Amino acid sequence: VYNEIQKGKKHRYAIFVIKNGEIDVEKLGAKGNTYEQFLEDLQQKDGGKDDCRYGVYDYEYKFAPEGADAQFKSKIFLLCWCPDSSAIKKKMLYSSSFDTLKRAFVGVHKVIQANGQDEVKQGAVEEVLRATDRN
Repeated sequence: VYNEIQKGKKHRYAIFVIKNGEIDVEKLGAKGNTYEQFLEDLQQKDGGKDDCRYGVYDYEYKFAPEGADAQFKSKIFLLCWCPDSSAIKKKMLYSSSFDTLKRAFVGVHKVIQANGQDEVKQGAVEEVLRATDRN
């Protein structure tokens, strides 16, 4: 699935969940899906509690370096979503398994660990991705 996002550009994003001790694809986002749809798919509930998820997103944005024409850039980020309100055991499981996922996804531009809404807002994520751009 990661290669389909990275090389094939077939999907905008993928959401992963840990089930029965394995990391599985829970949902694929179509190329036309928005960042808001990604957040909806990412922020699931486990009963009454917020649940953890991993997400890989192919983020496109306009880049306008000084003295040059604006162009569109695409960067893939890997996100570990573990809200503070989720169960402690879940948070521990997702945090400890995150390294495995990071090693598996070669070519990810940025890795983001998020525990609150302010850290997954589109503006905050874009700021992190733009920080690696050169003007």
